[in-house]
Amino acid sequence: MCAKHLDFGREGEACAEALLSAKGYVVVARNFSTRGGEVDLICRDGDTLVFVEVKARQAGSLARPDEAVTPAKRRKLVRAASAYLSEQDLWDRPCRFDVVAVVSTAGRLTATHLPDAFSLEDAGPAGQLYQPW
Repeated sequence: MCAKHLDFGREGEACAEALLSAKGYVVVARNFSTRGGEVDLICRDGDTLVFVEVKARQAGSLARPDEAVTPAKRRKLVRAASAYLSEQDLWDRPCRFDVVAVVSTAGRLTATHLPDAFSLEDAGPAGQLYQPW
């Protein structure tokens, strides 16, 4: 990937983090990565752990940023979330998956938060998870 693309991704994640922080979320991890996938942001919203996928696009893109969170991407997010819950021994905590869609228009970033953007059923068969959810 080119450096400009990576910089745009980091800017999108910073924008998403600022939006979530303004809503009272507490970021507990950034770019949590495992062999099976990555979660951009892991936050606490009260007692709930929130696994956040950030998608950023330039204005005029053919698809909305959130449309890039395909079933395959959802499965990777679920696998990474499962690994995080195992590592931190947090399987007893309520969890959900959010998406933050970031659009750049004339150099200005606008973020839209989509809470509870998908469920485990949307991610595919439960048998593909590391542990039962």
